[in-house]
Amino acid sequence: MNEFDTTSPATGPLRLTFGEKFRLQTWLMGIIAFAVVLFLLVQAKFILIALAIAIILFSLTSDAINSISRLRIGSFRITNWLASIAAVALIASGLLTLAGLVLSQINTVLSTTLSYTDDATRAIAQMFAWMGEDVEEAVFASVRAFEVSSYIRSAAGQAGTILSQTILIILFVGFLFAERVWFNTKLENLLSDKVKADRVSRIIASIIRRVNRYLLVKTAVSTVTGVAIFAIMSVFGLEFAVAMGLLTFVLNFIPAVGSIVATLVVTLVAYIQVTEPQTALLIFVLAGMTQFLLGNVIDPMLMGKTLRLSSFGIILSLSFWGAVWGVPGMFLAVPIMVSMMIVCSHIPAARPVAVALSREGLPEEVFEQLEAEALTPPADPIPTSYAEAEARYHAAIGSVVPANDPPAQRVAS
Repeated sequence: MNEFDTTSPATGPLRLTFGEKFRLQTWLMGIIAFAVVLFLLVQAKFILIALAIAIILFSLTSDAINSISRLRIGSFRITNWLASIAAVALIASGLLTLAGLVLSQINTVLSTTLSYTDDATRAIAQMFAWMGEDVEEAVFASVRAFEVSSYIRSAAGQAGTILSQTILIILFVGFLFAERVWFNTKLENLLSDKVKADRVSRIIASIIRRVNRYLLVKTAVSTVTGVAIFAIMSVFGLEFAVAMGLLTFVLNFIPAVGSIVATLVVTLVAYIQVTEPQTALLIFVLAGMTQFLLGNVIDPMLMGKTLRLSSFGIILSLSFWGAVWGVPGMFLAVPIMVSMMIVCSHIPAARPVAVALSREGLPEEVFEQLEAEALTPPADPIPTSYAEAEARYHAAIGSVVPANDPPAQRVAS
């Protein structure tokens, strides 16, 4: 019988059961929905990136405004709308100042890049001199074949969108502050259940708390790192010190690869300008030590257990959002991943996704319970494994341990 024949002498044509058809349709609909969402993410990335940044800025200042609106200066009380207007004005001035600084440094770098083109080509080729003259000449010819002027024009065109996107972010932030007073009321009316609305509010608050701490720590560490790189290049009397400090500050928001790229770019810029390779090597060592100390020692110490994200998951998130939204997507990859992990941990069907994204494999609600137990001395010892933590969580909420979790059953029993 033909191996592709779908008939059977005994039963006739093979037919799918209703359950198999339903699962097949679900998978196909899921693939189509993912393709549609991916298409929309790419096509609307200009608006979506601005909206995502606006939401982050709004969440960073929302709690501060609530605290300011409760202050009194004598008989005068700072109203909510006055605090909101002041926050929007500060955010707008800060964003416009930062955009102006970035644009000025980009113009400075682009205007002087052509004068360093030959020196850069020669310096890159000399890095391969130890492999022989043939290799050095081949590298020199390959690098010289690049049309630097076309890349400069492309970079200048992309830099022109910074100001327009900054204005769009300011508009989004302003409207978010105008709607913040009615957010809880809208949430209750949308869900038609106060208990569900409170649960969603707690989930949102957990996301905001973790993302805010991550961004505040990253901003502080990146600022110190950028200032250190600026000081190093200024001490050696090199050009582009401000540009390299600003580039280091920006790239440090990209986990794992940002600091490496910043160090290599700083070293290459220094190597082009100095005459002695030993000086470039010294700058590389100093920049690398600064990145290592601040990024691998100070940063984790200040961050604590705020993120608890899987390192492999972070790389996947960087790759995906970098492919979809480019460099801005790499900046937003970690906040988006934190939000996904927290939301999925509160949805039973999506709970495996939260476990896969987390570092220790603990869902968000289990981790929050352990944090609460850490504040008050527990009667039982602290759990030492995922199974023990899961069993304690189900015992606390009075639910039954899932049947497909043998380790948790063994601990619970």
